[in-house]
Amino acid sequence: MSILSIIKKISTNKMKRLGRGYGSGKGGHTSSRGQKGQKSRTGSKVPLWFEGGSLPLSKRIPMWRGKGRFKNLNPSAELTFDDLNKIELTDITLDSLKLNRIIDKRFKKAKVISKGKLNKKVNLKGIGASASAKKEIEALGGAVEI
Repeated sequence: MSILSIIKKISTNKMKRLGRGYGSGKGGHTSSRGQKGQKSRTGSKVPLWFEGGSLPLSKRIPMWRGKGRFKNLNPSAELTFDDLNKIELTDITLDSLKLNRIIDKRFKKAKVISKGKLNKKVNLKGIGASASAKKEIEALGGAVEI
């Protein structure tokens, strides 16, 4: 191990301050801001979407403003057999999935798809299942009630 890596740094380079005259070490007069305009002034913060006062793009194009027009009102969660194996319960409902943090609270529906391997008997209540998932659940002695 070299002694150079142990020695503490004793000198610091100060940051050059813009717009503080020729003695600051970073230009004088305009100091890299150009000649005139909104961005050359002190404290100028122009938003990225600002278009110089003309009507913004979000207002010019009618359907771009949002208001939740195309928002999915009933988001559905997709569950796999691996997710069902994580829960120790045999009777699984939507609330039990939310309590065990398998799915997020915002989901209003859930559906089981056959991906992975199911290791135990499971009774689904109020949760949908694909045809192949339903077959596999019933083969292990479980049930799917919608």
